[in-house]
Amino acid sequence: MAEELKVRTRQFAVRVIRLYGSLPPTVEAQVIGKQLIRSGTSIGAHYREAQHAKSDADFISKLEGALQELEETSYWLELVDEIALFDPHKTLPLRAEAKELTAILVSIVKKVKARRQS
Repeated sequence: MAEELKVRTRQFAVRVIRLYGSLPPTVEAQVIGKQLIRSGTSIGAHYREAQHAKSDADFISKLEGALQELEETSYWLELVDEIALFDPHKTLPLRAEAKELTAILVSIVKKVKARRQS
């Protein structure tokens, strides 16, 4: 599972980068795009850092950082749709992957927290 998540978060980042590259050159699109690329590419970085955590608390903290970045990325994708920078169907796969990654990471965090309380 850990290796699969490394791949998925990296692929997610690549897809965000490609989306950014296809944004129109308007000021609005570039401002949103820069926020999107920053948050969308840092998810995998947080996940990778978590793989070398010093403790369960450190692991949870790093995964929760990834979850915050996923939430922020979802927000920027919603804005891309709201101001009609693309056909919403173009961002649908990214939004779906963000939801799936969120569900997976939340599940992992809950399991680690439950294990700590046992």
